[in-house]
Amino acid sequence: MKKIVTILLLLLFAGAAGRAEGRVVSQSPYITDTLRSLGLENRIAGVSRYDDLDLPKTGGVIDPDPAAIAALHPGYLFVSDWGGPDLCKRVTPPGAKCVMLHGFKSMAEIGGNIRAICNALGIEGGDEKAAAFDRQWREAAAEVNGGGRRALILSSCEGSPFSFGVNTYLQELFTAAGFKVVEDYPGIRHVAPTELIGTVWELVEEKRPEIVFVLQKDGYECPVRIPEGNYRIVRLNGPHFVSPSPKILDGLADLKWQFGSRKQK
Repeated sequence: MKKIVTILLLLLFAGAAGRAEGRVVSQSPYITDTLRSLGLENRIAGVSRYDDLDLPKTGGVIDPDPAAIAALHPGYLFVSDWGGPDLCKRVTPPGAKCVMLHGFKSMAEIGGNIRAICNALGIEGGDEKAAAFDRQWREAAAEVNGGGRRALILSSCEGSPFSFGVNTYLQELFTAAGFKVVEDYPGIRHVAPTELIGTVWELVEEKRPEIVFVLQKDGYECPVRIPEGNYRIVRLNGPHFVSPSPKILDGLADLKWQFGSRKQK
């Protein structure tokens, strides 16, 4: 009898360990989008407070909740590099593996995330999936008739907009789509009263865009408020762009719908 009980306990432990090994916590919406694009939604046990999925919340992108993460007994924790280089050390529960992902500096980082997730989870074909995404976004961008128009790209959070400049994935994306991105800030600029450029009006006065792209989400609590001026304001589906994930392909479809194909010039 004692032997049977021991065997049952071992089987139960093995089953629990197997379930934990397959459970994933995603600590940023763009990571969640990448997991879902790979068909892994059923493995996600928890997500950040900024995610829309109806799953347990595990804190923010830069301030994850270690207790909430540990309570889910994940096998893998995927975090954004926005949390700093020591984030994995601070929040990873015993027995779990933490993988830090990137994405905001270049389009190549999005493919790198696909590859890293596949490698971590033992999914075959990670290199091929990353290469396929790289080919798809480049082909889709080449279809958009940007026409060399000067463009400023804005999104917002808590009322203070952000603009996308040099060395960002959106600068690379919109340039490939035929636009000339006029923001020359090295990264993502926070336009706020405490910054060198404090208002959107100051920014457009300095950069002189022909088009201001506003990345917005309907009903979102922090829209970009921009005055009318000598430029065209184009409002785009924010989630299709602010997520550096394969969802960006939907954003390129939005651009092609708005501006047509280069083949139609």
